[in-house]
Formats: sequence, structure tokens, C-alpha cells
Amino acid sequence: MSQVKKAIIPAAGLGTRFLPATKTVPKEMLNLVDAPTILYVVEEAVNAGIEDIVLIAGRGKHAIEDFFDTSFELEDKLAQTGQLHLLDRLLKIRNVANIISIRQKQALGLGHAVYCGKPVVGNEPFAVLLGDEITIGQDGSPSVTAQLVKNFSENQISSVSIMQVSDEDVSKYGIAEVEKISDHRHKVLSVVEKPKPEQVKSRMALAGRYVFDSQLFEELKSGKPGLNGEIQLTDSMKSLLNKKGLEALTFTSQRYDAGDKLGYLKATVELALKNPALETEFKKYLKDLTQPWSRK
Repeated sequence: MSQVKKAIIPAAGLGTRFLPATKTVPKEMLNLVDAPTILYVVEEAVNAGIEDIVLIAGRGKHAIEDFFDTSFELEDKLAQTGQLHLLDRLLKIRNVANIISIRQKQALGLGHAVYCGKPVVGNEPFAVLLGDEITIGQDGSPSVTAQLVKNFSENQISSVSIMQVSDEDVSKYGIAEVEKISDHRHKVLSVVEKPKPEQVKSRMALAGRYVFDSQLFEELKSGKPGLNGEIQLTDSMKSLLNKKGLEALTFTSQRYDAGDKLGYLKATVELALKNPALETEFKKYLKDLTQPWSRK
């Protein structure tokens, strides 16, 4: 039985929704309370049992590679002053996972970015986690990636995470037509990339977390440019589901689109409220902010 031990994190986008901030700072390095967005994504992968994490980077993304690299001067200084614990989250990642960076030389779409990871993944199953989407498990429940990894381990079939969206948001996502198998598990019947609401009956959107059989690479290799002239991941998913099947799992984790300004702000506020060092004072600040008369 194949186990999922590798993951690809596409992180080559230009981050145009956050300009001018992302002109020199990768959007994946924008901070959420006390850590960059990309660290939350990598932590989710590691906590799901992933050992090899492939970052698909583009030009100007050296900050991501530097973040996961060793900083001898800083770490030596922190060790001498007894403050190395400030890097505990990062050191934990480095101790249990291999971080591998691959350059996507041309911006040819998400499908192409995923295919760039083939030299590392080879013929093994693998997870894909979008680098600007954050999912936080609720009350100790498994993360979205952990659920997908478990489903593949048990059923040896590619699976994706899905969530229900409003009519207004249908055209922002890949939409899956599904047939229910059990409470959270569904058979995928078809996938359409960013359709108009009237073009599909389903309102179940792809939520940025996937686990694939290595057969997906063969479908990507022969993929043709689709929407916006890019090689779409959803087009190869269609071929994969026709040949080997595809399942979808709903989830209870909280999800944030940290690649969107409003989603980023929501993530910042809600993660701050969950931070033990900030929770009480920040909650009081928000309360005062929404009730200005209380400060008189």
C-alpha cells in the first residue's frame, strides 16, 4: 500500500493582489501574527506525515528558500543568549522534513507548476498544498491534508478537498460535481475550472488541498493550455478521474484565502485571537474598537 510522504507547494505566483507590497516580498512571506504564510502551509504538510516538501518557486522568491535555510549567525547568537526557543517552529520543520526548492522557469499555470515537482516526486503519490491558502484544524481534529493522506492510505485513490461556496463565488474556483459516498466522502463525477454559476449545478469548490496518484504527472505531461492559456490542474484531474477515479472530502477545518486581502485580514485577526500571548489584550482591543464610546 503506497503512503503519501511527498508534497508539492506551488509558490511561484506574482502576488498581484498585494502590490505594491509583493514587488520585493513574496506573498507567501507576508506575516500572519508571528510567522509567514508559507510556514503554516508547510507545518500542515509535516503534521500529516509528509517528509519531502517541494517548493515550486519563481523569480524573486529567494526569501522563501532563505527562510527555511540555516542562518548560522542568528542561530548562534540566539543559542548564546538562551533564546533559541524563538525559532522552535522553524527548527522543528528542519528536523523532520526535507525542504527542496525547484524553479518554475515560466509562469504556465498551476498544472505546470505541479509538474515541475516530478523530478523529486517520481512515481510516488503526493500531496499538493496551495501556498496562499491556510487551513486550521478545529479542536484537535485532523488537518485537511491529514484527512486526504489517510483517505489515500486506506483507499489508494486520488482525493481532493471540497467546500460549498455561494453563487457569487463559483467563478473563482474549480467546481466539482460529486456523488455522496458517506458523510464526508464523495465520488467526483466531473471538474470544471472557474465556470459561470449557470454552467454548473454543483456549488462544491476545490479548496486548495489535494492528494494524487503519480498518474497525474502523465496527464499533466500531455496537457494542453486551457483557460487563460495556462496548463490547468483541473484539466488533468478530469483525465485522472476517468482513468483511475477521484474522490472528494469535505472538512471541518477553518480555511482562509490568505492570497486575498480580506481573507488575509480575517486570518490575521482570527489567528491572533487564538494566540495565548495575544488573545486577552487583542480581544479587549477589538471590543473597544467596535464600541468607541467605551473608551471615553
